[in-house]
Formats: sequence, structure tokens, C-alpha cells
Amino acid sequence: MRKRIFIFIFIMLFAFTNQAFSAEKTTEKQTKKATEKAVEKAPKSAEIKVPGSVLSISKENTYPNSAQDLPYLEPSKLAKAMLKTSDVPITNPDLIRLLNESSINASKVAFWYRAKIYLGQWPLSYQSTETTVNWEHQQINSNRLDNRGAKSIAKLYYNQTAHKKVSGGLTASIPNSEAVQKMMLISAAERSKLPLAFQTAVGAGTKKSNVYHVSPKQVGYLYSYVPAVNERGRVTYGEVYIVLKGGKREIVIQNVTQQGIGAWIPIQDHVSFRFHTSNM
Repeated sequence: MRKRIFIFIFIMLFAFTNQAFSAEKTTEKQTKKATEKAVEKAPKSAEIKVPGSVLSISKENTYPNSAQDLPYLEPSKLAKAMLKTSDVPITNPDLIRLLNESSINASKVAFWYRAKIYLGQWPLSYQSTETTVNWEHQQINSNRLDNRGAKSIAKLYYNQTAHKKVSGGLTASIPNSEAVQKMMLISAAERSKLPLAFQTAVGAGTKKSNVYHVSPKQVGYLYSYVPAVNERGRVTYGEVYIVLKGGKREIVIQNVTQQGIGAWIPIQDHVSFRFHTSNM
């Protein structure tokens, strides 16, 4: 009798454990699918149209801006395999670089081997929610032509009178801000299709051949601005672990949190012009 009771209890415990394991796996799959679905819903392109008042000065700029290298990074074979095991998407190029530089030679024979390595808290990914442009983000120059004493139309041209540097940045303090900036720059550049950099400069003596006509008895004013993209979205943070189980290697993310963030990113080698005349 006791033997039968023992066998019955054993079967019940086994069934309960198997059911709990299946439920846990189902929850993990649902979380992964929900996260992937949210990423897919993110708009791919902001479809930003450059107005006619904005001109490229890449050839005329007397200060050669270095092109901003977007930190794209192709995951290695090991990194790709491990990234697929994570329930949370990982796009942080710094974390991918760390995985690329890692080497894990786990023997499949050592089925008893267990290890959990803590890599720290990381910004895992960035999801954009809005990408807009302020075409007159920061004024860098003004040209004036007084034609009040003349009887014919005069021509006013853009001439940069002083060297100007414009810097962007995050709108709030956030953990691991440098990595977040990289991810936001990648996203904003992909969505806007504009040459973005967190720092750009316009050199003194930069000119454009575009003509602005000033009528007699009028004063012409030509104001110049560096435009910038206002990028907004959410950063996903999490504690990253590498878990080794015999011959298996996987990434486990714990304590996942999200934080909203914004940034101003100047458009490199582009100037927005605003012209008007007055009799004063």
C-alpha cells in the first residue's frame, strides 16, 4: 500500500513539474513574440522632405567636417547564435562588439558543467517613436545689404563671417549615455536619410552662389541656421548574463526596464536660409 502511494505521489510531482516547465517556456515565448512585434511596429522611415530653403554646403564649407561613422557591427557566428537565445532584442553595438571578441569553447561531453557569468547592466536596444527636424535649430550667421540709397536692384549673397560649431546631445542624463547616443544616431540616420552627427561646424568664409535680390529703398537680411533632428524614443536596459549548460550557451536578460529619452542631432554640412527685406 505504501509503495503504491509513493509511486502515485512521484507521478503527481513529475506531472506538476513538467506542467510548470511548459508554462514557463510558453511565457518566455509570449514575451519574446510581444517584444519582436513591438519592434516590427516601429516606423521604418520618417519620410522627411528637405525644404528648398535648406542647401548643402559640403563642397563650399571651408571647414572639412569628418564624416560620422555609424557604429554598425556585424555579429560573429558565435554572437549571432547567442543573440538568438535572448528573449529581449539586442542592438547595442558595444555589447555586440564584446560578444564578437569573446571565445567560448564549451565541451558537449561536460553535460554536468554549469556557469552563469554576469556582464553588467547594459542599454540593450533603442526604439524610435518620433523623428522630427527643426530647420532653424541654431543661428550661425547673418548678412545685411542696405540698398536704400540706390535706384536699382542689388544682390545679396551668403558669406559666413565667423567660424561656428554646433553640438548636439541627449536632452536628459541617462545611464551609459555614449552607447545610447550611438543607437539613437543609427536610428535617426536610417529614418531621416540625412547626414547626421552630434557635432558639426561651418568655417569662416564659406559662401554660396545663390542670389537674394534687394529692391531700392530696402534693406536685405539673410539669416543662416544649422538644422538639427529631434530624435525621441525608448531605451531598454537589462542585466546581461551568459549562461553555460554543458555544450549550450545562451544569453539571459533579467530586470528589464525602459526609459524615455530625446536627443538633438545636427545635420552635417547643411544650412537653412531665411531672407527678408525692410525699409528700416
